[in-house]
Amino acid sequence: MLVAAASLVLVSAPVKEIQYYNRYSQTMETEQVYGESFLQWAYGNPLGKIALHSFVKRPFFSKWYGHRMDQPESQSKVLPFIDDYDMDAAEFADAPESYATFNEFFYRKLKQEARPVSDAEVVFPADGRHLGFANIDDIGGFFVKGQQFDLAKLLVDDQLTERFRGGSLVLSRLCPVDYHRFHFPVSGTPGETQLINGPLFSVSPIALRRRLAYLWENKRTVTQIETESMGTVLMLEIGATCVGSILQTYQANQAMTKGAEKGYFAFGGSSTITVFEPGKIQLADDLLANSAKQVETYARMGDTMGSIA
Repeated sequence: MLVAAASLVLVSAPVKEIQYYNRYSQTMETEQVYGESFLQWAYGNPLGKIALHSFVKRPFFSKWYGHRMDQPESQSKVLPFIDDYDMDAAEFADAPESYATFNEFFYRKLKQEARPVSDAEVVFPADGRHLGFANIDDIGGFFVKGQQFDLAKLLVDDQLTERFRGGSLVLSRLCPVDYHRFHFPVSGTPGETQLINGPLFSVSPIALRRRLAYLWENKRTVTQIETESMGTVLMLEIGATCVGSILQTYQANQAMTKGAEKGYFAFGGSSTITVFEPGKIQLADDLLANSAKQVETYARMGDTMGSIA
């Protein structure tokens, strides 16, 4: 018998601009969306929706686009992209001119000092805009009116769904301008990564406010991390339009420390989801407060996500 989905009832408003709270400046900021006009067309225009379902969502489209970003001529896009989005090249492990293709630049490494790892017991796994929910079952008031968050479809595992029902969840959304390597949020021993295939819809709020189900329909990976004090922690990487690959760089069944690299996304914005068993984590105050107001919190990889409950 299938386990009923954990539910979160959500509401929405039309997306005119995407605003988030910056933990470092302590101000609200407006996101400069890469490809915004295309997203608005594909997810809001009737003709765009035809294209979306005919080919944009299909893996071959993202594979084709990723292939373009692997060609030598794509290198010419690197410096203009850095300028357009006011990126800090001093953080890069390599000089901007050294990347042979745009994709090499996209999944670039950073200098270790650029992302210090907090002393907190749980840290953010990626740069991005984060939403945190203390109880998956009680979440309401976000994204799409009348839609429910389907934990069972996200995990495709009845035993895991039952185990994590009532647990805490953090959604970390990466934009194309972000650092695109993802790291372990806790110290522990990760198992093998499970691949769940699916289409590649956008995971931008522009798309999610129209259909939250993209999160559990898209191609995604699931890794169980066994910890000493928090039980099992789940980490998922969610594919998206123009994400050519989700690549894992860690060694399964070997102890890893929080902040250690787990893998990276090739070209495109995407998301990670971290799920905790009930009663195991106290999420950071600003993360919970902002999420309750339907606001994402911008924080970098390695910064404080929460502590052991």
